Amino acid sequence: MGAAIGERIKSVYRVHVFDKDKDKTSGLTDIYTSDTVLDVLKNVDAVFLAVKPQDFDSVLEEISNTAEALLVISIAAGITTRYIERYLKKARVIRAMPNIGAKIAQAQTCVCRGVSASDSDLSFAEDLFKMIGKTWRIGEDMMDAATAISGSGPAYIFYDIEKEKIEPNRITQQQKHKYMEFLKDAAVGLGFSAAVAGDLASSITQTSLNLMLMTPFLPAQLRRQVTSKGGTTEAAIHVLMSGGSWLEAARAAEERATQLSRKD
Repeated sequence: MGAAIGERIKSVYRVHVFDKDKDKTSGLTDIYTSDTVLDVLKNVDAVFLAVKPQDFDSVLEEISNTAEALLVISIAAGITTRYIERYLKKARVIRAMPNIGAKIAQAQTCVCRGVSASDSDLSFAEDLFKMIGKTWRIGEDMMDAATAISGSGPAYIFYDIEKEKIEPNRITQQQKHKYMEFLKDAAVGLGFSAAVAGDLASSITQTSLNLMLMTPFLPAQLRRQVTSKGGTTEAAIHVLMSGGSWLEAARAAEERATQLSRKD
C-alpha cells in the first residue's frame, strides 16, 4: 500500500522511503530511498507509516525523538491516533484506511484526525489520498466499521464471484446492484448513515469490478491479496463460507478489528 501511494504522489511531492526489505524499494523510480527510517525523517514534513501492526511499536520507539514535529499519517489497521500520540507526543496524527483499489487509483479511503492535528492537516491528507481514489471523513469511533466495509468489502465481492464462477467481464447490472445493496445494508448495519453507506457501496463495487478487468488477477487471487492470516477479512470470509450474510460477515470483520486494535 505504501508503494502504491508513493507512486501516485511522486509527481507532485518529493518522496523518501525506507523499507527493511530492500527488494521492495529496489525497483522504485523518481523516489528517494533511505538506509534508515531516521534518514527519511530528516528530509520530510509529513511521514506515512505503512507498517504491519506487529512492527508498529518498534517503529514508534525508533522515531519517537525525531518525528514529534511532523505530520504523521498512519495507514496501519487497528492503531488509534491516541496510541500513536502516546509515543509521539507533539506529532499531528492522521489515521486512514485505504484499500486495494489503490492499485488502480480507485481506492476508498476513510480518514480521521487525532487531537493535535488541525483541519488543514486533515485536508492535506485527504488531498494525498484523493490521488489514489476517493476519501470520506469519519469519526475515529467508526474506523473499525470502515475497516470492515472499505477495507474488507472488496473481498466479499471477489468471494461471491469466485464462488458463483462468474466471468468478471460477464457481470450483469443486476448482479452489480446486488453487491451494492448488500454492501450498503452492511454499512448501515455497522452505523454509517444511509447516504455515506450508499456512496461507499457504489464506489467499492465499481472499483472491485474494475480491479478484475484492469489487472491480471483472478477473483480468488484478489481475495487472497486482501486477506491476512488472523485478520479482519479472514474473519468475514469465514462467515460467508459458512453461509452467513454480508452484514454478519462485516460484523465479524468489525469485531476482529476491535480485538486487534491498540487504543491507549
